[in-house]
Amino acid sequence: MKAILEGEKVTLVPYMREHVPKYHEWMQDPFLLQATGSEPLSLDQEYEMQLSWTQDPLKQTFIVLDKELIVGKFIPGEPHVEAMVGDVNIYMNDLDDPQMAEVEIMIAEPKSRGKGLGKESVLMMMAFAVDNFKIHTFCVKIGELNQASLGLFQNLVSLWFQRDLLQ
Repeated sequence: MKAILEGEKVTLVPYMREHVPKYHEWMQDPFLLQATGSEPLSLDQEYEMQLSWTQDPLKQTFIVLDKELIVGKFIPGEPHVEAMVGDVNIYMNDLDDPQMAEVEIMIAEPKSRGKGLGKESVLMMMAFAVDNFKIHTFCVKIGELNQASLGLFQNLVSLWFQRDLLQ
């Protein structure tokens, strides 16, 4: 079984086959397609993508679960589709620097945006990448119209530099 990462507000779980229908539903939204720079896929294509993401050693994908939305007790290995709010990924595709990763976050559920779930998910994913893959550099690709992501990553960079100044 793949890693499960537990935070204060979110739990990050491996992307499972049971998550695909809801993920596919999200990716029919023109706003999310534009914000993520994605193309719409058929449901069968989405199942193929899920399988490729779980098998590619250069990709790490987690589904973001909002802990407030988990019905009952969290059970590892269960998909908890009711609590799905987005995903967070790293791609280690830089052949010149295998210790660099691109990080992506999507909080797909409008009711879950602006609650700090994206920030916590990104920080958890980055710590996971440093600890497990010795990643030392992160990059992001954000469309200039995606103000939410631009704000999130500008805030993260600002926090990082403040931390460095305090040490």
